[in-house]
Amino acid sequence: MSKAPILIREIKTEDDAQVAAVIRAVLVEMGAPKVGTAYADEALDVMTATYAQNDRAYFVVDEGGEIIGGAGVAPLENFEDAICELQKMYFLPEARGKGLGAKMMAICLEKAKSLGYDKCYLETLPYMTDATKLYATSGFQNLDAPLGDTGHYACNVWMIKTL
Repeated sequence: MSKAPILIREIKTEDDAQVAAVIRAVLVEMGAPKVGTAYADEALDVMTATYAQNDRAYFVVDEGGEIIGGAGVAPLENFEDAICELQKMYFLPEARGKGLGAKMMAICLEKAKSLGYDKCYLETLPYMTDATKLYATSGFQNLDAPLGDTGHYACNVWMIKTL
């Protein structure tokens, strides 16, 4: 029996519930706080509508109709420069170790460039070590303080990359 092909594609309305479940499951798995992280974001349950504007995009990892991960880019809230934020990049355990994070990162950064952003910012937690390694390998550098106002005050690792 062969496994279903894995596709990275833009989010569709019918993906919203699965994407929210994936993000919340990974945050619980990692022991992240439910408040001050993406877990509590109002946008989590309406991701397609949230990313439907021309200055943002969200992509999912689809394995035979099952969403096993996702990530997106959007303008950094309350910040004037042409900086986007890498948002809601989470993968279920079955998606990890297959190079999907690097592929998703490349897709998101290319999309950010095509949308006219000069830099990409992200926030994470220090114990999300695999993610932090991927970000560093992708050229992100640590910052001493947060930028903008993401509402994710529990995240205390801030990184940025010039596109």
